[in-house]
Amino acid sequence: MKSFVLQTRPLFESHTGTNIAGVLKAAIQEWGLEKAPHSTAVVTDNARNMEVAVREAGLSPHIKCFAHTLNLASQAGLNVSRVSRLLGHVRKVVAFFHRSATATAVLAEKQKMLEIASHKLIMDVVTRWNSSMDMLECYLEQQAAITASLLSTEVRKNARQLDTLDSNDITDAEEIVTLLKPLKKATSVLSDEKSTTLSLIVPLKSMIEQSMTLDEKDSTTIANMKAAILQNISGRYSEVHNYLLESTALDPRFRSLPHLLPEQREEVFHRLMDKSNQLQQAGTVERAEKREITQRVEQEQPPPSKKTALEDLLGATFAKPTVSQSKCRIEVEIEMYKKDTSIPLTSCPLKWWKENAQAYPLLSSLSKAYLTVPATFVPSERVFSTAGDIVNAQRSQLLPENVDMLVFLQKNL
Repeated sequence: MKSFVLQTRPLFESHTGTNIAGVLKAAIQEWGLEKAPHSTAVVTDNARNMEVAVREAGLSPHIKCFAHTLNLASQAGLNVSRVSRLLGHVRKVVAFFHRSATATAVLAEKQKMLEIASHKLIMDVVTRWNSSMDMLECYLEQQAAITASLLSTEVRKNARQLDTLDSNDITDAEEIVTLLKPLKKATSVLSDEKSTTLSLIVPLKSMIEQSMTLDEKDSTTIANMKAAILQNISGRYSEVHNYLLESTALDPRFRSLPHLLPEQREEVFHRLMDKSNQLQQAGTVERAEKREITQRVEQEQPPPSKKTALEDLLGATFAKPTVSQSKCRIEVEIEMYKKDTSIPLTSCPLKWWKENAQAYPLLSSLSKAYLTVPATFVPSERVFSTAGDIVNAQRSQLLPENVDMLVFLQKNL
């Protein structure tokens, strides 16, 4: 997957949904995207004004960034009262070591003495949930050195109001880190611009929902976290659920759709059949591909044999229909695709479709419409970070249109 920046536009008015919709509609018209044979997907964060903007711009489907969705769900888990208090306790300890040069020096001595990795303590950032997990994980790694430092004569006089975590706190912290690891791994997967296709959302969301299923062995803290995360994430994507399932089915890594019942899988592929027919009618399958398909089908068909007397007499009534008579071409492709072997999770689905386009000419065209949609808006966040760097470097010399040109050149060339 490759992403390109077509344009960046300043919005000097209030960032209401209606004002953003106006910029979106202008961009669609400027680039002729309203003429596209398939719908124009939009990927944004979960903000209310973006919902309004996409709806008023008449664009669909609207995909909420899955990385942002994970952040919201994780924050819901971290906001459980017991977890919030525990994080606050750890945050005070970390802040103390960050402020005190003496405490930092003593910590380094204790790390060396106890043969613990010489890592600095991590302070979390409120807007990044995984930084809270990193802070907690680092604290657990360094707890022996932290305790020894706080008990030392040089540090104790300035840290009398700080307490180390007790055994219950440590147990909870360890369980919290273990619970959040799948979410952190999912976040790292979504940070890769080259292969983060829309098809990842359903498998990752299903995995998270399964990992958040309550277990009788769960402590009260973990049970409350699971409930909060599950409640936050389960209701999301219901309005685009079918679209996400179709994209997952078109990913050769996930084509088996194991989380669905057999009849549900058939419904997904039936919808894909309809979508493919719509694309064909709109002329999205190139004429060259059509000619190639026709030629291949004709070559594969043997010359008709002479009819026997029985076939001549009763063939019209009892003859078994051939595959070409009973099934349209897209049905044949789908049946072949479903029976094909799923590719490894480390493989690129877009590369697979490129290599197998001749075997599946109709499905491969359909896959482009789905699998080129990203699961996250991380790439656009990086674009705005780049734009900010350019503006800060040349603030006095740049007009908005110059920023647009410079970002276009830097990100595309």
